Amino acid sequence: MSVFTEETRARAREIIARYPADRSRSALLPLLHLVQSEEGYVSPAGVEFCAEVLGLNKAQVGAVATFYTMYKRRPTGDYLVSVCTNTMCNVLGGQDVYDTLAEHLGVGHDETTTDGKITLEHAECLAACDYGPVMTVNYDFFDGVDPQTALGVVEELRSGGRPTPTRGARLCTLKEMSVQLAGFADEREGAVADGGPGEPTLRGLRLAQQHGISVPGFDPNTPIRSKAEANQAAAEAKARAEAAKPAPAPEPATPKAATGSTAPDVKAPDDKSPEVRAAETRQPDAKTAVPDSPGTKVPVDGAPPAPRDARAAEAEGAATNVPAGDGKPAGDDAAAQERSLKEAEANK
Repeated sequence: MSVFTEETRARAREIIARYPADRSRSALLPLLHLVQSEEGYVSPAGVEFCAEVLGLNKAQVGAVATFYTMYKRRPTGDYLVSVCTNTMCNVLGGQDVYDTLAEHLGVGHDETTTDGKITLEHAECLAACDYGPVMTVNYDFFDGVDPQTALGVVEELRSGGRPTPTRGARLCTLKEMSVQLAGFADEREGAVADGGPGEPTLRGLRLAQQHGISVPGFDPNTPIRSKAEANQAAAEAKARAEAAKPAPAPEPATPKAATGSTAPDVKAPDDKSPEVRAAETRQPDAKTAVPDSPGTKVPVDGAPPAPRDARAAEAEGAATNVPAGDGKPAGDDAAAQERSLKEAEANK
């Protein structure tokens, strides 16, 4: 196993400390950049180192290292030159740029020049279609290139110079770039102040300003806060909102009986007949429904039955009235009265 420098090991511990203890394997991506910054590629020793410090096996580390194209599995030159040959850049001349560089440098895709300076690769897309054809050197952009300008860039690199990218910070080597991708700042004086924005990007900004388009609530003077600071600000805002809520209104007091009274609570009289109350507590039925009770149905065949109180009054009237010619008061004929009551009950 290759012995990595103590500085690399200290940085590895710093990277791992950025993640919760139970999520330490999330540090694998920046750790792979870190070992690449020391050896120029992710070597078998680098895979073993990452597995050791994270408690993983080499197969797990190797699966990640071979998935992403930014992790190189063979020694790479100081400058990785990537030429976009995808549809848009190809139509604009990207393939001609790549073919010219390949012939001039004497290398093909993912190959390095004999002096160890340049590694050439064709890229599927560099996400800069409005600047095509596009070429990057260690992921810094050179926009709108043609074969001759691309040759000028690589020749300056081979002679020890560092041409200025069209956009972005000052150019650096692949190892220096890998340190930054591992999460450490570029320590070169004024390096990040070099370069500038691209014209298509500025054009979009100018159109937004011209038409008054902006993100709602966006304040360019507001600093970008860390996640911890944002969470703290959200908690404070929530606390202020809770404090600003009005106190809930007290519930109205329930009237109580006069002091010293022992009389029980008196409920309002219920003027419903027993039949109505029974009907309200059971499923209505066409045969037994009480017409004057809420929610019941009246049979549609024939006239609706008379209410219970009306039937009782009719029965009582029949019991107290005797047909003409009888000569006897209805009250004297007990048998007739009992008969009438039974008939009335039978008609319910």
